[in-house]
Amino acid sequence: MKKILVAGAGGFIGGHLTKELAKKGNQVRAVDLKPLNEWYQVTPGVDNLVLDLRLRENCFQAVNGYNEVFNLAADMGGMGFIENNKAACMISVLINTHLLIASKECGIERFFYASSACVYNGEKQTDPDNPGLRESDAYPALAEDGYGWEKLFSERMCRHFSEDFGLIARVARFHNVYGPFGTFDGGREKAPAAICRKVIEAGITGNKEIVIWGDGHQTRSFMYIDDCIKGIQDIMCSKIEEPINLGSSEMVSINQLVDIVEEIAGYTLQRKYDLNAPKGVRGRNSENTLIRKYLGWEPSIPLRTGMEKTYAWIKDQITGEKDINKSERFNR
Repeated sequence: MKKILVAGAGGFIGGHLTKELAKKGNQVRAVDLKPLNEWYQVTPGVDNLVLDLRLRENCFQAVNGYNEVFNLAADMGGMGFIENNKAACMISVLINTHLLIASKECGIERFFYASSACVYNGEKQTDPDNPGLRESDAYPALAEDGYGWEKLFSERMCRHFSEDFGLIARVARFHNVYGPFGTFDGGREKAPAAICRKVIEAGITGNKEIVIWGDGHQTRSFMYIDDCIKGIQDIMCSKIEEPINLGSSEMVSINQLVDIVEEIAGYTLQRKYDLNAPKGVRGRNSENTLIRKYLGWEPSIPLRTGMEKTYAWIKDQITGEKDINKSERFNR
């Protein structure tokens, strides 16, 4: 049994990770800034703490007495959020910095940092037919303004704490994680959840229109949450010293993503394109040669399979067809 701290445990990925680590018999401490009744999932038997990890003293309180740290804590959301909240996203640098200091001082054995594909050079993401971003494509540095620069700087912090102090640090660059128990409204949601919500609401209201940000030809890859949780744990236990992609290589356009959701819903919508809305880079995909080399594995759950599960869960939340699912999500 390990004693593991999950920072950002009240969020989407952190909630799933906490649940999985506890299920395996580990002693888990879960920490998040949000009040407990706003956590996406609360796992029974876990030491749940509400702490602002931007503060140095709170990081020491969270880390003390534990063996490993998974840092998934950040102020972030989908493209609409990160384009309009650059300063807030960059302040998250305090979380990782103070957690690294506390981990060094308190003898943490292993440290995991959740980075992002937003660290990649924007000039390498202008083609919708992007062949895939290799780990080396983060340099020369031209990261997503705000959020991407914070992630890239924090990667370097992990590297230098490893080099200078011997802290075993692992870094994964997440590519668009989606699935049940994620944000689907309120402004922080990402494309898969947002499109599910829009299609569901169109079916309920009878207004068979959908607004798509951009022209719909921009491309991305989307990783289902189960693949993400497996990848996090495998990377943490590995000997991978450099930052590594953690994402699906199944690239689709936003228009194709809408096609998939319409097929699941059983109806089509009239599409309206908002060319002035936040839309991010033109093309982004995960190139998985390195993760296959190190782990003999890569995220492989098909997008259609994951979207069916995600759509069903979001529909339950919106329509209230399964009250038990709503109570599990909000834990109130």
